[in-house]
Order: sequence, then structure tokens, then C-alpha cells
Amino acid sequence: MRIGLDIDNVISNFDEVLLKAYIKHDEEIGGPGIVNDSPKVRCKFNWTSEEEKKFYKNNLEKIAQDFEPIPEASKYIKMLRDKGYEIYIISGRDNGEYSNPRKMTEEWLAKYDIPYDKLFLTNAYNVHDKTEICLKNNIPILIDDSLKNCIDAYKFGLYPIIMDMPFNRDNDYIKRAHSWEEIYDIVCNYGKSKYKVILDTDTYNESDDQFAIAYMFKSLDIFDVEAITIAPFRKETRFYDDSGIENSYKEARKICDLLGLKSFDRIFRGSTNYMLNGYSERNEAVDKIIDIALKNEKTYIMAIGAITNVALAIKYEPKIIDRIEIIWLGGHNFFYPNNLHEANFKDVDAVKEIFSSDVKLTIIPCKGVASNLETTVYELEHKMDINNPLHKYLIDGFDYYTKTYQHRDRWPIWDIAVIAYMINPRWFVRKVVDVPMINKDLAYEGNYENRKADMVVYLSSYQIYDDLFRKLGGENDSKE
Repeated sequence: MRIGLDIDNVISNFDEVLLKAYIKHDEEIGGPGIVNDSPKVRCKFNWTSEEEKKFYKNNLEKIAQDFEPIPEASKYIKMLRDKGYEIYIISGRDNGEYSNPRKMTEEWLAKYDIPYDKLFLTNAYNVHDKTEICLKNNIPILIDDSLKNCIDAYKFGLYPIIMDMPFNRDNDYIKRAHSWEEIYDIVCNYGKSKYKVILDTDTYNESDDQFAIAYMFKSLDIFDVEAITIAPFRKETRFYDDSGIENSYKEARKICDLLGLKSFDRIFRGSTNYMLNGYSERNEAVDKIIDIALKNEKTYIMAIGAITNVALAIKYEPKIIDRIEIIWLGGHNFFYPNNLHEANFKDVDAVKEIFSSDVKLTIIPCKGVASNLETTVYELEHKMDINNPLHKYLIDGFDYYTKTYQHRDRWPIWDIAVIAYMINPRWFVRKVVDVPMINKDLAYEGNYENRKADMVVYLSSYQIYDDLFRKLGGENDSKE
């Protein structure tokens, strides 16, 4: 595996040396010393902006001669190389502040015995440069002190680790390290705690599955995506025949292509009808769910459509019950009288198969819970970048669906709830409930004996959308 490493404040003690130089210069000019409690060295003194910029520009190269490695940086970089990691140094020194940045960097790395496989120099003032290098060179991990660089890397599905500094503490989602020992542990454990997941989706049913797929692939620090399986749907407003499966398959493929994942080929067509209608065939999706579940110690199935594929997999191979956990968006809150018009509940026989089994289950109700995720095309256009092909496709799909089929401006992007639940359960309130039985009116009535499940009763739409928009990236972010 390849690791991208910044130099200044990650390998070198940049700010420490810079502060000493500023204090010395302030004393020389008879200044009062540090007067501002700023986390940034260059803002701590009462110099004018012009004075500070002039000193920095005229003295940085000289100051850089005093840089030394952060404690144990060389030791742990060598340990990582010994474990087979490739070290790609990615420094922002090619920004006009040094006369020969490559030569000075190569000499410094050699002087302090810092091993590496390749050196890239970027412009520190171009936030996306380091992310672009990582994407082009298959570098999944970027270690940097710049919060903007880390956020950009995070948006594009990379795994950033931020070296803790006073000026970069204004975030709560980028993985943070305070020492090289911590960096070493984080890197060595990268990927070991990922959730192995299957997304079971009726992608062409509405416009929300598309967001869910994008959200999932923008969270690859959380998910190891084993497969996307295509679930059936019957909805008079869209399709009332088997074409739904093929269109959903193409739609999932379309989103992957827009995400730059043309090589992702683990999309499998599923059931073409409901168990309720007598459908009981094994198919690509059912077989793949069984294969993956038997292979892994634990597989999480994020089900955002009718749960037919999963129910059939359990029916044909009950052994998987102890090896899977289902997070299902389906049914309504218990306060609603019935589930008659809930699309994911239409295959009630599949729901009963899941409810009556012993499989670990979390239910996220639609109305009363996921319905809190209402938004408008106006908000999407504000938070996203209409010039980005993926964003435009998602926004246009939402706009078309809400206007054509719902005839309203506000509508929930329901399906992102399941993805968000896996990312951060703290955004949700859940309780353990007795699994309900279902009567002929599709109302909950009674319960299965000794059968429990987690049911979400509330979600924080603000935190979920904040995370979604941050990961997708948007026009407003790019202008910061």
C-alpha cells in the first residue's frame, strides 16, 4: 500500500522553527513579543500585514535550514517501509517561496535519513493538488497538517490523517494523530475496521438511491463494498413490469461511472418479482448475497428497497443468518396506522421472512423518521456544484422526480439514512423493540415471541446532510 506524506509539520518541525525565528526578529525590532492568541504563527505578532509578508518571503529559505524531523518520524517511516508500505512524499513547497525546492527537499531528506520511494512537489496554495496526485498514483492514505487538504482528500474518497496542530483543530471527522507513533498505529490498522457491506437497492425507483450509492462510495474509509444487488419494485408511477430490474442495474452502473468507478463490476441483477406473488427463484443477487455472507465473518446488508433478495438468500441458505446484519429502510413509524403505501413494504412475504427469522435487524422507518430528510432542489443547487456531472445528474433526477411524480418542492432523500446510520450511529436515536407481526391490512399487530430488533425513532437530518454535502463536495466549498 502507498502512503502520501507531507513534510512541513508532518515530518519536519516547521512551525516550531518558524515561531523561534519570528520571536527573534520581533526582539530585534523592539516589538512587544506575542500579542495575539492565534493558532497561526504568522498572526501572533503586532506587525502589519505588509511587514509580516516581507519578513516571511525574505527569510523563509534561510529559516528552512534549521528544520529538523519531528521526534521519531524517521524511525516510524522506516518501520512502515519494512512492513511493505511505499512512502510517497507529497510536499507543497513548489509554490514560489523557495529558489530550488526539489534540491533543498532531497538534501534535507537525505541529511536526516528519511526513506521514501517517490517525491512530488505541489503548490501549497492549490488545495486539490495533493488529492489529484493521490488519485492518479493509487495512494489511499494522505497524512498532512492542512485541514483544507485533508477535507479535499476526504471528499474524493481518500483516507486523510491530520497531524494535530493548533491551527487545524476545527473539525471532528478527519482522523487525527498527535505523534508518529499514533500515525504508525492508524496506518497499520487502516482497512481492518471497515464494514464489509452489500447495498441492496431499487435504484430506478425514485431519485434517492442514486444519492445513497454516491454517499457510500464517498465513504470508503468506512465501507468495503462487496456488492450492489438490484432489488425489485412495483410502482405505478414508474414501472409495472420486469423492466425495473434492468433499468435499476443501468442506473447503478451510471452512478458508478459518474463517480469514476468504471472498473466496479460487482453489480448483480436480483429478483424480478415479489415473494408475495409467488416468486422464489435464485438469481445473481441472491447467490451473491449467500456467497459473500458465507465468506466473511460479518457482512452488513444495507437494504434500501423491497427486501426480497435478502429474504430469499436467508430462505435458501439459513446458515447466513448468523453471519449477516441487516439495516433496512422500510415500513413506517409505529404511530402510523399501516404500511399500505410504503414501497419497500410491498413484498410483505419477504418482510415476514426477515421478521420471523433470527437475523440481526435494524429498522429505519420511512414516515416519521427518514421523512425528516426532506430537502429541495434549491438547497441541493446551493450545496452542490451544478457544473459537476455527478452533482448535476443527482440534482436533475431529484428535480424531475419531485415535480413529475410528487408535485411538490420538498421531498426526502430517504435512502441516505441507511448509509448515514452505518457511518455514525450517534446521529440517530434507536430503541430495542419487539419485532411486530403484520396483519392483512399491512398494519403492525402483536409481535413475534422472543424476537427483538433495533428500531430508529429519530435522526438528525442536519448532521447527515452536512456529512453528505461535505463528502460530495460542492461549489461553495471550492470557493473557500
